[in-house]
Amino acid sequence: MAKRQITTDRLRQPSGHFSQATVIEARGRLVFVSGMTARRPDGTIAGIGDVEAQTRQVLENIKAAMEAAGGTLDDVCRVDVYIRNMEHFDAIHRVRREYFKPPLPASTMVEVTKMVSPDYLIEISAIGVIPDA
Repeated sequence: MAKRQITTDRLRQPSGHFSQATVIEARGRLVFVSGMTARRPDGTIAGIGDVEAQTRQVLENIKAAMEAAGGTLDDVCRVDVYIRNMEHFDAIHRVRREYFKPPLPASTMVEVTKMVSPDYLIEISAIGVIPDA
């Protein structure tokens, strides 16, 4: 099942590491990954005060959820990103480049005032489509 990144000159080109839209045939298993934070499997929070370290842990958590569902990060077609400070945009996208390869997932990023823990700087939820075997 091919995932395809949509690009058109009728829209502004993305300023970060994401696509304008992502197309995927709707055959396979949908995976809805809940909002993941920088919490490690042992319950501690990774990278307190460091948005890049937290982003890396969040993406490792999404990767683990996708793998447990039988997929990979390549199967992710959408992410919603919640951050405490929009000034971290570039740092977050530097880390995203390590995890997401083209075709890139569609994405929304918003700044929020509070999260479940005051130590969280970022939370990401994801939607993936895992092809039928």
